[in-house]
Amino acid sequence: MKKKKRDTNVLLMVVHGTLFCRRRRLHHHLLPLVSAVSGGLLFLFAVISFLFPPITNHHHNVSNNPIDGRSDVEGETLSTVPSSGGSLARDIWSSTQSKLFYGCSNSSSNFLTAEAKTNPNRYLLIATSGGLNQQRTGITDAVVAAYILNATLVVPKLDQKSFWKDNSNFSEIFDVDWYISYLSKDVKIIKQLPTKGGKVMNPHSMRVPRKCNPRCYETRVLPVLNKKHAVQLGKFDYRLANRLDTDLQKLRCRVNYHALKFTDTIQEMGEKLVERLRMKSKRFIALHLRFEPDMLAFSGCYYGGGEKERSELGAIRKRWKTLHKKNPDKERRQGRCPMTPEEVGLMLRALGFGKDVHIYVASGDVYRGEETLAPLKALFPNFHSKDTIASKEELAPFSSFSSRMAALDFIVCDESDVFVTNNNGNMARILAGRRRYFGHKPTIRPNAKKLYRLFLTRNNMTWEEFASRIRTNQIGFMGEPNEVKPGRGEFHENPASCICENSNAKARRDLGYRIQATTSHGLVMENNTRSDTGGLSDEQSAEEEQDWSDTDDAETENGLQGKTLPNRTDSDLGLGLVKAEQPELEEMFSD
Repeated sequence: MKKKKRDTNVLLMVVHGTLFCRRRRLHHHLLPLVSAVSGGLLFLFAVISFLFPPITNHHHNVSNNPIDGRSDVEGETLSTVPSSGGSLARDIWSSTQSKLFYGCSNSSSNFLTAEAKTNPNRYLLIATSGGLNQQRTGITDAVVAAYILNATLVVPKLDQKSFWKDNSNFSEIFDVDWYISYLSKDVKIIKQLPTKGGKVMNPHSMRVPRKCNPRCYETRVLPVLNKKHAVQLGKFDYRLANRLDTDLQKLRCRVNYHALKFTDTIQEMGEKLVERLRMKSKRFIALHLRFEPDMLAFSGCYYGGGEKERSELGAIRKRWKTLHKKNPDKERRQGRCPMTPEEVGLMLRALGFGKDVHIYVASGDVYRGEETLAPLKALFPNFHSKDTIASKEELAPFSSFSSRMAALDFIVCDESDVFVTNNNGNMARILAGRRRYFGHKPTIRPNAKKLYRLFLTRNNMTWEEFASRIRTNQIGFMGEPNEVKPGRGEFHENPASCICENSNAKARRDLGYRIQATTSHGLVMENNTRSDTGGLSDEQSAEEEQDWSDTDDAETENGLQGKTLPNRTDSDLGLGLVKAEQPELEEMFSD
């Protein structure tokens, strides 16, 4: 009996052992199978998530290329662009600490008056070059040149022979009587040369080099002026040194910001455009958009439009026989290419401007027209221009004159809450300086070198990262006080000698200097003074000085852009060169 029971126990043990082994073998085979199935499901979920991103009512897709709709990064697009600018810790409609600074251009007690220093036998005439804003630099600097030479200035002649063929004279653009009256204590100005022996004096024509300083005028022009008594300086744009004595710089500011006023007819129409924009929205952005075919062709830049773009722009480039071939990638890397309309729109959205913002666009004929503008309009559907807010009848007195049309855009851009440009041409520079002088109104100019690299890789990051990097790269390019060091950049864009600080600003600056001095002695303390005012690093300051050779920026004029030669402040080159003689083109390059 005991033996039978023992045998039964042994049999049960064998059965249990067999079942245990089978379970282990089954477990051994199922584990890899379960793992494989799980991994496959996870992979499938990842693929579905990639192909079908979450749907939201607050985002919409924007193509990367305004010319042909292709992405800069093949097969990728920026996943989502928010319709809202987001919640930022700063006011995007005003400049930090702008109230601590103000424009100041009164002369010192040492500055001699016109009555005390004008030589009665010296008459200076100048002939401007280019379109409205390029001419404006010449008109401003001519007053200073006359002061240096102790000469009477004859009201400047405007360029009427260039491509734009605008036959307007000075008094049809600017209030000539105000100009003469306002500057009467500084320089004697007359409307035309006096007669001598019953005949009008015949001025001697000559030119001065760019960036000619007071010593240059005294050695080159003064001897001729003493002999001929009347001298006309031709192609007078950027013919005065960037750095001058403070009193001469302040004279520049009195001319540019106070003496030069548009005629009542132009001013009233410009203000009417501004009023209509204000009726649509309390605040608005003005964008000066340079993206004309000729400008793109001359720049040598490429925007992804394939063989069609290369053929179209290449045909235009052939107009300039001496124009050397350019490397499009190099031009963009060095910040010489204007941003596309879409890139400007993405930059503005990243800076915090939402879809509801109203935007006024001052531009010529944009390359490929509506096709190119479509992405910008998708980002900012409240899109306006002269033609959309004024009737043809209202614009008729101005529409046949490019400079008068440009003046209207100038007024709107100057009065805008935020001014933006996609390049750094003449109008951008003139308005940047003017807006600094009159309260540091936000002026956004792209940090082209940094933004180029960012736009090239924008599809490899989230919108949040992209927007954050845009905001970081634009520090120092937003029109803030002190963002450009005194002496950096052209005086017309950075009139540092005419910007004064109130007592609070000076105290803050002095505190910053003391902190900096303490830090240099080994204490780790952060100097927030320049960063609080939008200060530039040395690298950013250098980028601010990048030289754009956009010749002219009158909105109805097709100016061109290209690389300038060393020591040039702005190029003479413009669409006018399409019909220029070969020697003139070469002279402009070598000037």
